[in-house]
Amino acid sequence: MAYLAGFLDGDGSIYVRLKPNSTYKYGFQVAPYVVFFQSSKSKENFEKACSLMNFGYTRERKDGIMEFIIGKNEDIKKFLKIVKPYSIMKKQQILLMIEILDFKEKIKSKEEFEVLIKLINRFQELNYSKKRKLRALTP
Repeated sequence: MAYLAGFLDGDGSIYVRLKPNSTYKYGFQVAPYVVFFQSSKSKENFEKACSLMNFGYTRERKDGIMEFIIGKNEDIKKFLKIVKPYSIMKKQQILLMIEILDFKEKIKSKEEFEVLIKLINRFQELNYSKKRKLRALTP
């Protein structure tokens, strides 16, 4: 598991997006991800490393990059809890993502959803994101 934590720290990303979607209760879908990246030149070794996990899927992009994507909430939480003790570079993102996923399960009001938005916006500082923050829900 220490190997996977190091792989995540070096060639991985933890992020969560709010996607506008009118079919969701508050008008947004919360989309968390853990993604690993590697050149397709190392496809065999990349797939071997990813096979250590019992969830997620691999895809090859047109630009020659392989991605291993974990997108299911429970899988993300399970994986992050396993690698948390070994991570150095992404420890804050791991803790924040676990907090977001736990909080998301308990939301019962628009006000609580707005608290979730604030938690998600904290990723902007941790991940050097240049995208705009969502401030609050519109009526």
